Amino acid sequence: MGVEKELQSRSGGICELCGSSEGLVALEVAPSDGSSETSVYICSTCNTQIENPDSMDENHFNCLNDSMWSEVPAVKVLTFRLLSKLTRQDLVDMMYLEDSERAWAESGISSSPAVVHKDSNGVILQAGDTVVIIKDLEVKGAGFTAKRGTAVRNISLVHDDAEHIEGRVNGTKIFILTKFLKKS
Repeated sequence: MGVEKELQSRSGGICELCGSSEGLVALEVAPSDGSSETSVYICSTCNTQIENPDSMDENHFNCLNDSMWSEVPAVKVLTFRLLSKLTRQDLVDMMYLEDSERAWAESGISSSPAVVHKDSNGVILQAGDTVVIIKDLEVKGAGFTAKRGTAVRNISLVHDDAEHIEGRVNGTKIFILTKFLKKS
């Protein structure tokens, strides 16, 4: 039986990460020996996201909350790597991996330190958090001032800059320095 057939049988014909049945492909989880034990069966959406990590949609990968409990080592390893890339340390800490699985998962993570966003009090911020502005801020180019005490809901993190987040104030999407925010 071929690897693709084994993966299809193991997954029940759905993506092993999100459960979709659209455009399923086999993905080898490096380092791989090409077998079904070191591969996962994923949909085209997950595959595109994994191949283009700079444009990953965190909302799509909410499915990792379920796949992190998979019995399949390759699925757990890929989930661990994706959660690490998305800086979801809270979920990474909940995962149970055998020592060999953890070594495999960590071998595929780049050694560059992850960008950590912290508010003015040093509290770590996550995408989707709600923060409060602690100082009146003039928003250049928009013609208004973001007032102290304004809640900014469902923030986005700027992946290459720990000092900025992105959020909506008065219906306008703006970048805000984390030193002027506190998590609520």
